Amino acid sequence: MKPVNFDYAAPESVADAIRLLVEARGEAKIIAGGQSLLPLLNMRMARPSLLVDLARIPGLDEVRLSDGWLEIGAMTRHAVVEAHPLVRRHAPLLAAAASFVAHHQVRNRGTIGGSTAHADPAAEEPLALLALDSELIAEGPDGAAKWPIGAFFRGPMTTALADAQVLVKLRVPCRGPSEGWAFREISRRRGDLALAAVAVWLRREDGICRDLRVALGGVADRPVRAKAAEAALRGCAWEPQIVDKTPALLEADIAPGSDVHATADYRRAVARELLVHALNEAWERVGELSPHC
Repeated sequence: MKPVNFDYAAPESVADAIRLLVEARGEAKIIAGGQSLLPLLNMRMARPSLLVDLARIPGLDEVRLSDGWLEIGAMTRHAVVEAHPLVRRHAPLLAAAASFVAHHQVRNRGTIGGSTAHADPAAEEPLALLALDSELIAEGPDGAAKWPIGAFFRGPMTTALADAQVLVKLRVPCRGPSEGWAFREISRRRGDLALAAVAVWLRREDGICRDLRVALGGVADRPVRAKAAEAALRGCAWEPQIVDKTPALLEADIAPGSDVHATADYRRAVARELLVHALNEAWERVGELSPHC
């Protein structure tokens, strides 16, 4: 199939993009790489009257450090997130998640902001952003808006962004040498969306898990935190019997569905197995990171 007819605009500033979105009165779609949007257009699951392309706006693809945060422009390509030295040094969990996004061609075109705003429940980078306690910055007709990552996702392909708001920046707290991380996923084929995925960040001091965040993808209608599992391990010494019991606690926080790719029971079983491996991997990685920025 082919998309319905639409107009196209390529503004050269965020302000112009917002103006176009306001004038479209909810009938416009932002294109920020197009790797998720274009298939929806071709299948006529999206029928905008206007596409607003952010590719010509300068500054939306910058990666920099600022006051203890790693700031990533929303138009930064997945391939850049995967390879950028600042991301690999200060948020390697995010770089690892980006390496699982689709295929090389898609990573060279798609953007972290586009994936985050698209809000597929199985997408890799939003999952890592959730585990890293990130925040998102948007601009709109009423000025800037900011959300903690946990408040941004509202459901499958649904976020807190209003029709005339433009996601411009993602901010990740810089990480340090007492912290570890891991990203694991299972998909039918390399490059497919995950049937289940787990992102783990933890802080270890004196052999104790002082803090822990576990994010799960593909097992609910949005990326979710495994809060019961986090609470069980936080403040504990790392003992195999404790870690092995933790996956049973996922039931409180996940609600996988069945589809043509996998049953709910399969996704649940995979998430449990991935969690054990990711927890132990993150624990062993403590000490690999650079000092905080």
